[in-house]
Amino acid sequence: MLVKYLAPAVVAIGAVSAQTATSTCTVSGGTTTINSQADATGLANCKTVKGSVVVTKDVAGDFQLSGPQSITGDLKIEDNSKVNSIGSDTLESIGGEFKITKTTQLNSISMPKLTKVNKLTWQSIGNPAEMGISQLNEVSEVTISDTKLRSIDAINVTNIDSMNLDNNQFIIKYEPSIKTIKKDLNIHANGLDMEVSFPNLIWANLISISDVSKLSFPSLEIVNTSARFDENKFDSFSFPNLTETKAGDISFVGNENMQNLTFPKLTRVNGGVLIANNTALEDISGFPLLETVTGAIKLRGNFTEVKFPKLQSVRGAFDLSSTNDVTDSCKTLEKMAPTKQGGNGKIEGTFDCESNNDEANEDTSGKTGSGQGTKGGDGSDKGSDDKDSGAAGLSVSTGLFLAAAGVLAQLLL
Repeated sequence: MLVKYLAPAVVAIGAVSAQTATSTCTVSGGTTTINSQADATGLANCKTVKGSVVVTKDVAGDFQLSGPQSITGDLKIEDNSKVNSIGSDTLESIGGEFKITKTTQLNSISMPKLTKVNKLTWQSIGNPAEMGISQLNEVSEVTISDTKLRSIDAINVTNIDSMNLDNNQFIIKYEPSIKTIKKDLNIHANGLDMEVSFPNLIWANLISISDVSKLSFPSLEIVNTSARFDENKFDSFSFPNLTETKAGDISFVGNENMQNLTFPKLTRVNGGVLIANNTALEDISGFPLLETVTGAIKLRGNFTEVKFPKLQSVRGAFDLSSTNDVTDSCKTLEKMAPTKQGGNGKIEGTFDCESNNDEANEDTSGKTGSGQGTKGGDGSDKGSDDKDSGAAGLSVSTGLFLAAAGVLAQLLL
């Protein structure tokens, strides 16, 4: 097979154009730079471009990359305010990153044969309403942010490393066929009343979702690290088949419409549980099989009943505070308090259970109490006054909150 070495210069690109359509064109220095449509035409006879292709801010109008079927490195179009459309009727695979960012005048993307990309990053891409890809069957990492896309259904994969969707105002429904997510799933601030369903997802490493009106994970069995759900609009949520988190937390904060929360098969959380400021949630009874929590349990809300009938071990603190009277629940739960607080020691940290606290919903941090026992119900307090009980600084496992911070940082890149 004939191989030509391409320099980033236009002359070098032109030299390759004389080759046959079966050529593999190796990029000198690893990257060829496209400054105009004429530069791209110089790649027309390269079946495979061995290296990366970068389209500069000088390319204007309609840009076509026809000829290459494969780019082994990246294809990048960044910081371009002149290009109106991007297309290729031949490109099938990109071995590196397909990156389009800050292309404010872009109106159309058309790559109907593209089926394989290692990493897809589209951020602030202008006005395309459709992806312009028939079916992307292989992709490891996806970030789609600040676009006007109405659908990403063209991404049709079974396994993926990470999926990040944020600030896509016209995406209002997402129902992929993904079965495993090896790294992160992040969905935030997309279309109004967005509905999300993962009907086939069985295993996920980390989940962080906000601003959705409906959410479903009917098949999910394992969350490897953490699952966090903040400021959503769904009125009910269930993990019907989740059995455990391997090394992280479960968190529900600020989901103001949520009235029901159920985990019928969950037996173990290798981290903490934080449920706070979900103002429509009046009872916590949806953990019928939960036995072990290796972090802390912190509950804040308008609860009238809280029960964990199978709970055997909480290695951190148990901290409950409600705007309503939960005295009966506290009396049942305090039997598991640390021995120094008069319980059987199933809770190894501290035990705090407070009724009639008007400010209960304001505390959504991971920090837990200092072991005051039951208080605030009938005016009498019961529990330890030992402020140095060893749990004053205990909090819900910090893994989730650090992970969430990392997600935010990634989205801002």
